[in-house]
Amino acid sequence: MAAKPRFDGEWVRLGELISKAKSKRCGSEIYPVLSMTMHDGIVEQADRFKKKIASRDTSSYKVVEPGQLVVGFPIDEGVIYVQNYPYPGIMSPAYNVWDINGDLIDPAYLELVLHGPKSMAYYADKMRGTTARRRSLTADNLCAMRVPLPSLERQRRVVHLFNTVKDEMAIAGRVVEALDQLVKSRFAEMFGDPVSNDRGWVVSTIKETASTYGDGPFGSNLKTSDYVDEGVRVIRLGNIQQGRFSEKDRSFVSYEKYELLKRYECLPGEIVIATLGDPILRACLVPGSCSPSIHKADCMYYEVDRNKLIPTFAMWAINHSSMLRRAMVDAHGQTRGRINSTQAGNLPMVVPPLALQQEFADFAAEVDKSRFVVRNKSQL
Repeated sequence: MAAKPRFDGEWVRLGELISKAKSKRCGSEIYPVLSMTMHDGIVEQADRFKKKIASRDTSSYKVVEPGQLVVGFPIDEGVIYVQNYPYPGIMSPAYNVWDINGDLIDPAYLELVLHGPKSMAYYADKMRGTTARRRSLTADNLCAMRVPLPSLERQRRVVHLFNTVKDEMAIAGRVVEALDQLVKSRFAEMFGDPVSNDRGWVVSTIKETASTYGDGPFGSNLKTSDYVDEGVRVIRLGNIQQGRFSEKDRSFVSYEKYELLKRYECLPGEIVIATLGDPILRACLVPGSCSPSIHKADCMYYEVDRNKLIPTFAMWAINHSSMLRRAMVDAHGQTRGRINSTQAGNLPMVVPPLALQQEFADFAAEVDKSRFVVRNKSQL
C-alpha cells in the first residue's frame, strides 16, 4: 500500500494515496457484471440495462473489489469512480483498477475530488491519444496530479455536506417536476390535446401562426472559430429544454459577427424550438438575459403573431406529449433523430381565444415564481 505521504500544506500527489491493484481475472467464476456510466458511476448491468451489454465471454474481465478506484475513458468527462457495492464485480479489462489507502483518504471524498474542476482541467491538459472516445491519461500523469488532503474528519464532513446538499437538490427537483406537472394538468384541463383537438379549436400550423419563423445559420455562416469568450449570446440546442432555458452551454460571437447574422436575432419572450436531440421537439422562451442573441442551426426561432397566440401558451402546446409523438412521424436520421424546419413549421397549432390563452399564461407565470424560488434555494 502507498507510503505515508509527504505533505505540502494540504496538497499531495495522488500517487501517494492510491496504488495499482493486483489484476485478478474472472476466469470461470461467476460475478455480477459492472458498467461505468458517465453520471451515475459504477452500476450493475442487470439493474441498469434491459439487455446484457458485456461480451458473452467474461473470463478476461477484471474483478473489482469494494472500495477500489476504477479509471475509464474518456477520463476528461469524469469517467473515474469508486466501486461502492458491498461485494466484488467484474468490469472490462480495458479499465485500470487502483487500491485506495483508506487510512489517509476517504474513498467518497476522493471521488468528489477527482470530479472537481481542478482535476477535470488536469485530465484535459494531460490527455493522450488521437481517437476522441479512447483518449486516456497515463498512470504516471494520474499519479502526479496533486489533490487536497485535509484530515479524515474534515474529509468526512465535506462528504456529509455534499450529500446533504445533493439530497436537498433531489427534493427540489421533485418539487419542480410537480410544478411542471401542475402546469401540464392545467393546460389539459383548459385546452385538451392540441393534436387530436378534442375541444374543436381553430387549427393552424406553427409557421402560419408566426410573424417570424426560421432555422439558424448553417455551415460557414457560423463556425466554431467564430465563438468568443463574451459578446452576443448564441442560443444552441443544449440551451433549449422543455419549458426551460438552460444556462449551462454558454457561447458567444462578437458584435461584428452579430451584425452579419442579425437576421437570426432572437427577442426575449419569444420561442425557440430544438428539432434535434432528445427529445427531438422541445421549446422554451428566450430569457431576458439573452438580449441580444442569435440562434444556431436546428434551433427554430418562432415569434408568434400576437393577434393569434400568446407565447407561453404556444410553448406549452409544442411541449405537449402528443406534439412530440406527431413530430416523431417525420423524424429522420440514422444516429440522432431530427426534423427539419419545414416539418416543424407544418406541425399543428390550435388557436383558442386569446383571453383563454392569457388566463393560462397568467397561471403558468405564478407557478414559475414558485419554481424560481425552489431552484434558487437549491442552487439548481
